[in-house]
Amino acid sequence: MNLKFLETFLWVAKLRSFSLAADKLQSTQAAVSSRISVLEQELGAKLFKRDPKGVTLTRAGERAMHHAEQVSRTMTELYASLQDENAVAGTVRIGAMDSAIHSWFVDFVADATRHYPNLDIEVTSDTALNLIDQLRRGTLDLAIQTDMIRDETIRSVGLLNLSVEWIAAAESTIASKQPDETPAAALRRLSAQRLITYSRHSRPHQDLLGLMQSHGVSAPSVSCVNSLAAMIQLTQAGLGIAAMPPALVADLLRKGALRRLEGLETPPALPFVITWRTGTPLAEHLVEIATETVHRFADRAGRDAARTVG
Repeated sequence: MNLKFLETFLWVAKLRSFSLAADKLQSTQAAVSSRISVLEQELGAKLFKRDPKGVTLTRAGERAMHHAEQVSRTMTELYASLQDENAVAGTVRIGAMDSAIHSWFVDFVADATRHYPNLDIEVTSDTALNLIDQLRRGTLDLAIQTDMIRDETIRSVGLLNLSVEWIAAAESTIASKQPDETPAAALRRLSAQRLITYSRHSRPHQDLLGLMQSHGVSAPSVSCVNSLAAMIQLTQAGLGIAAMPPALVADLLRKGALRRLEGLETPPALPFVITWRTGTPLAEHLVEIATETVHRFADRAGRDAARTVG
């Protein structure tokens, strides 16, 4: 249905005159009559009764008037919303941990830019602990990291969990879990290798240590790396076994440059939490955009690799 025809219908109904509606719309009376005729054909009902004093609505016209006004209000709100987004300018400072930047963060920035074409987005890549500190000090407006923060001035929402697996170089001689091995024995065997994980004291680092300690391995050999690219390169070079989400190295796994170690107990999933300072409507909307972005990413990655929160 042509929205211009609905607008014409509303003005004829309000002014009770085809000629006055034509003047209002800066059109001709013939054009107005034509639009109403087409609209009546589409709806299958007469909308106006014509008499020497002007035009009045039929019963069908009165019902159509109610719905047409609703459509008009909705379109007005839509246009206002779009105009507000285009009018938003300035700078928003977003921090993100490395794993977000190497997975769905670029799509999020692209989505945010489409919504707010005049908004400048400054990006900081750092560890989760540093990002939280920067958010609290006010040097970031929004952060994507691993932990829910409880603070009067900060809000947090979980977005996404990426499953974590043990990843090795294709040429590595370390074997997957053997049929006769217990889970604890398999992890103890794995602990003889150098284990590669995220930065020291990060949530993934603590989760890895917790898993190994639960199986009696109190001091595994661990390399903490604060760069995902470096983690991947070290693993490819055979310098250790990485605990990382396979969704972040899907291409390398597909090409055979890396491989999964099957059957071993793994650390918990890597969470992505979006955190922002309260009282900032723009940040609230960016959270909504991020939620839409991670849903698309999870659909592409597959349920076994990625699951959205909520």
